[in-house]
Amino acid sequence: MKHHLIVMCFFLTALGYAQTVEEIKSKRKIYIYGEGAGTTLKKADQEALADLISQISTQVESSFTLLNDEVSKNGKNYNYTETFNSVIKTYSKATLKSTDRIVLENEPNARVFRYILRSEISKIFHERKMKILGFVNNAEHAINKKQIADGLRYYYWALCLLKSHPDGSSIVYRDLKGEKHLLASWIPSQINVVFAGLSFSIGEIEKSENKKELLLHVLHDNIPVDNFDYSYWTGNDWSNLVSARDGVGIIELFGIARETKKINLKAEYIFEGEAKIDSELEDVMSKIDPIPIRNSYFTITASQKKKKGNKPMDAKEIGSENKPFSEAVNIDTYEDIMANIIGSINVKEYSKVKQYFSDDGFEIFNKLIHNGKAKVLDSGSLKFFRQDDEIICRGTTMSFDFSTNNKKFVENVVFHFDTEKKIKNVVFGLSKIAFADIASKDMWHEKERLILINFLENYKTAYALKRLGYIQKIFSDDALIITGRVTKIMPLENQRRIKNNIVHYNKQTKEQYIKNLKHLFGSKEYINLRFEQSKIRKAGKGGDIYGIQIKQRYYSSNYGDIGYLFLMIDLNNVNQPIIHVRTWQPQINSNDAVYSLGDFN
Repeated sequence: MKHHLIVMCFFLTALGYAQTVEEIKSKRKIYIYGEGAGTTLKKADQEALADLISQISTQVESSFTLLNDEVSKNGKNYNYTETFNSVIKTYSKATLKSTDRIVLENEPNARVFRYILRSEISKIFHERKMKILGFVNNAEHAINKKQIADGLRYYYWALCLLKSHPDGSSIVYRDLKGEKHLLASWIPSQINVVFAGLSFSIGEIEKSENKKELLLHVLHDNIPVDNFDYSYWTGNDWSNLVSARDGVGIIELFGIARETKKINLKAEYIFEGEAKIDSELEDVMSKIDPIPIRNSYFTITASQKKKKGNKPMDAKEIGSENKPFSEAVNIDTYEDIMANIIGSINVKEYSKVKQYFSDDGFEIFNKLIHNGKAKVLDSGSLKFFRQDDEIICRGTTMSFDFSTNNKKFVENVVFHFDTEKKIKNVVFGLSKIAFADIASKDMWHEKERLILINFLENYKTAYALKRLGYIQKIFSDDALIITGRVTKIMPLENQRRIKNNIVHYNKQTKEQYIKNLKHLFGSKEYINLRFEQSKIRKAGKGGDIYGIQIKQRYYSSNYGDIGYLFLMIDLNNVNQPIIHVRTWQPQINSNDAVYSLGDFN
């Protein structure tokens, strides 16, 4: 009897759904619907969403005036309808939360019915509008901080998404000053303002029979940029991307190009590889043609008057970096050692300076400097600081070119000397912004700030060197490790709603995280982490427990992203720092919340 009752209930439920579906279908002036079938519910749902979007497209096609204008500019060979159909399908790749779903039949012959009120069609496009506004807000903040690569990236990404929105020609944004702008015209204008503010100067580093190396100084409104990506004309083709840092980049010319008096340079603003962080954005960018911005090209007159070591820097910036570290160090011996090391790097004779390193230190030096084909760009203002029994040397700027990467990049390199005046460690230094964020925390003792800076520099370099043992050692056995990604599904277990976004968080044990990291290290030659700005709090209990929110740029051979890293670090034992919590989350909207110490105390 019980089984008969279950069958009857299922039959009545199915019948009820069938009646509802028929009723919806009979009200075409009120509803739009789509149906899909597949071997799984997911496949059937995707088909239903695609069908629904195709029905909606007929209602909104005429609204995509911005896309129509863009396609028309490309000439007669471009078909607007074809482009539009591709773009409108980008909305069906994610679950449309504003639509309702009825499962007509379960697996293995799944059938799904999706529907929405015609009056609520605008809700389908609302989330993309919020993402556009969020990207523009991110761009404004980045440009204000001279993070030019980030600013151009977000402006361009917003412009791409704007062309994929039916209201793209009418969306308005309120800027950081409170003024309103029509984004369709304001974003291109702002991108050109950024380009207009850039200035460049070139100094010769080295010239040989076959090659000439040039140091590129990059300023924006006469201030060194925090980051800037570019390529340059080699005489035959455009170079791979180069990532300038703290206002310093590099140009290498071969053959007859060595004699050129003018350098043609192209600023990167598309950042197609980094767009992989957001599947929706990546999908849109693959459907529309790249948007040409002619002001991204520059011609620089080569000058041999400027030499290595005269990098422009304002006095305020110098003061903020040096102020906390004033203890005098007798530097004569250390300067001699560094001069020999820098000389060995320039001539690529690394073994000649092995005597200045501990065994571990030389292994790190060889892996980082030798394998990365490092070049010294600037070592004219070395600074030495004392921390307990260590002497730390800062002020060496180098470029790196790992063989399977398609991007060269510039880093500040820091050397750590032990009590025997041997170099025991070599690390990538923090950017000026990240360094200053910590150095300016006057409420903490100088020693605490130095420990935090050194920890973060060791942490980021450990990923570059794939020091799995070191990373395993600094995580506590019961560490809480959370990674995040933006999703388009309703929140389930281990998910957390953050205002306008839904972010899916994957909680891992230390064992799982190390296992995944080992696989990651095996699949990529090089991982570069850059920390650009931070917020740091000290816990009210537990001694030296710190919570660090830091903006992280992640770049590897085949992937790049930008997000926010949170670390809860126990520094009670300065010789053995321990991470109790590590989280990562993307910044998609300006309204996003970020994990902080208060979430875990």
